[in-house]
Amino acid sequence: PPATRTRAEVREELGLDEGRPLVVAIGRLHPQKGYDVLLDAVARWEADDRLTTPPLVAIAGDGPLQAELAERIRAARLPVLLLGRRDDVADLLGAADLCVLPSRWEGSPFTAQEALRAGTPLVSTRAGGLPELLGDGAALVPVADAGALADAVVRVLTDPGHAVELAEAGRRQALTWPDEE
Repeated sequence: PPATRTRAEVREELGLDEGRPLVVAIGRLHPQKGYDVLLDAVARWEADDRLTTPPLVAIAGDGPLQAELAERIRAARLPVLLLGRRDDVADLLGAADLCVLPSRWEGSPFTAQEALRAGTPLVSTRAGGLPELLGDGAALVPVADAGALADAVVRVLTDPGHAVELAEAGRRQALTWPDEE
């Protein structure tokens, strides 16, 4: 379904200052999803001079790694919010500057499909069927490579032209997928 709230409303709910980038990740808090690698990437881009304002990362989902991830975020003081289970994924994608999918393995995840259809730039691993599903509609990085993930995110956030190209390529790729008809 389409977003029901504006970008500004969602960003205000998350406590984002004007101009601070928002990176969203959506999925079950499970080892498959690679959130440990995402947290490693966050620590890397926090120290990256190319980012004048480091992004806030909002992870929507729940699962068995919730307590472990929360403790790691707290201990390292990472700018990451664990949002829990959400039913407003379209709103989050509409408010985001990019979506990240750091998975270790995947088939055909809804998150990637929703991001491309929403026109939200996507940075994803090359896990499983993702390269075929996403084509050139996402920036693809190796699985479990926090450095490559951080670099790809920083590039999207610091190169507006690249972000627009990814968003447009994502929408074009989504048009190639089967629909209800």
